[in-house]
Amino acid sequence: MEQTDVLIIGSGLAALTTALHLADTLRVTILTKKSLQDSSSAWAQGGIAAVLADDDTMEAHVRDTLIAGAGLCNEAAVRYVVEHGTAAVQWLVEMGVPFTLDISHKTGFHLTREGGHSARRIIHAADATGRAVQRTLCEKIRQHPNISLLEHHIAIDLITGDKLGYGDSACYGCYALDNVSGQVKTFAAGNTVLATGGASKVYLYTTNPDVATGDGVAMAWRAGCRVANMEFVQFHPTCLYHPQAKSYLISEAVRGEGGLLKLPDGTRFMPDYDERAELAPRDVVALAIDAEMKKRGLDCVFLDISHQPAEFIVSHFPNIYQRCINLGIDITREPIPVVPAAHYTCGGVITDLSARTDLDRLYAVGEVTCTGLHGANRLASNSLLECMVFARAAARDILVKPAIAYTKIPEWDESRVIDTDEEIVLAHNWDELRRFMWDYVGIVRTDKRLQRAARRIALLADEISEYYQNFRVSNDLIELRNLVTTADLIVRCATLRHESRGLHMSRDYPQTDAVAVDTILRRT
Repeated sequence: MEQTDVLIIGSGLAALTTALHLADTLRVTILTKKSLQDSSSAWAQGGIAAVLADDDTMEAHVRDTLIAGAGLCNEAAVRYVVEHGTAAVQWLVEMGVPFTLDISHKTGFHLTREGGHSARRIIHAADATGRAVQRTLCEKIRQHPNISLLEHHIAIDLITGDKLGYGDSACYGCYALDNVSGQVKTFAAGNTVLATGGASKVYLYTTNPDVATGDGVAMAWRAGCRVANMEFVQFHPTCLYHPQAKSYLISEAVRGEGGLLKLPDGTRFMPDYDERAELAPRDVVALAIDAEMKKRGLDCVFLDISHQPAEFIVSHFPNIYQRCINLGIDITREPIPVVPAAHYTCGGVITDLSARTDLDRLYAVGEVTCTGLHGANRLASNSLLECMVFARAAARDILVKPAIAYTKIPEWDESRVIDTDEEIVLAHNWDELRRFMWDYVGIVRTDKRLQRAARRIALLADEISEYYQNFRVSNDLIELRNLVTTADLIVRCATLRHESRGLHMSRDYPQTDAVAVDTILRRT
């Protein structure tokens, strides 16, 4: 059994920020299932939304967030995040993150604007903000003497008092598989933080890395936490459409800097859907693209910024430019083929303003959570902000707690399982799940589609449960088990919502109810 003061599961911005705010006082262990920099945070292109300019206000950022959230945001959570956002960004500046400079601006930094924002408030590092932030913080993590980093370790399940027979619902740590040795390890922790990211790999097409398999949501659900609003899956409007471009996002900032969405014949279509046109919130733009593709039988639409000067394009979007050039697309001369793709999980594990979950000593931070900030649709560039603000809140809450004595936890029992000789079953189940989720639980839904998905999920869940009980765990089995659990939660939430709101669009219930209500699931 390995012991630590704080166990953090995940390695994105939420995890790293939490660790760095705790490590001067407590011993911290970070578990990450791949390498330290493998996370959705590292893939974030656009930037971080915060009130930094004199011509912007907290009230304006709050208002923009509430509008994007389609009536379902928790205003107290929105205000908390916005009011603590400036300090969070300043901390990153102090850490040495190389944000793009603009000496003509009073802040000293270049601020861009994205869909749904009424002002320029997105601080960024060119078009690879997440990578710049992750690289900077990863260096701090590796250098800190109080932080133990265990890469290639995937959490299997949380260890709770209920499971240990203690009669309480506290979290005592987790079991995790060391993917290098194949050994299952036991981790005992005074406090545990879930920072595992989202679940967009449950869909066939996504902008997310392969690690986004809903691990934290599934583990928390199995441990007894409430989960909310899983029906609200954000589909990013513009994922690069190319056979060699797996999961490559075309940043919202391209539209923020003048990019126009067009049909193959060059006709714009966004003004027909929303007066904000290309700068409408993501759900509006994704729905419009989806509608045009289905109506006209298109494989994709096109995002055109070639009317801007070539020097402007290359300097603002160097990584997007180079990626497209490598695929034979010169974005200074021609439009970019794009399609919507699953991008962000707005729902998740319910937490309070201190990032506490329903289980004592278990916190959750970042995309794994449902804090109330995003409501029915996340406003662009609020995600990294949420990671930082709630990571700092979790750290503050943990630091004022009294020290906790470690509990002896039984080791993982593999005495009644065997090695599998049917790995192909996992691959087939993974592919089947992602395909029917894309077909039946995508941008537009119906009751019949949801029922079909539910039936298939039930069959997969039974098959995977039997597999889990009889064979030694593997990384693929753990991820597939979590994906099926997450898919079930998405479908259950979607089935319960009898209206269309934000990211959840139902042909059977096209109206929006007068009163917005969260979809909350509890284990029975």
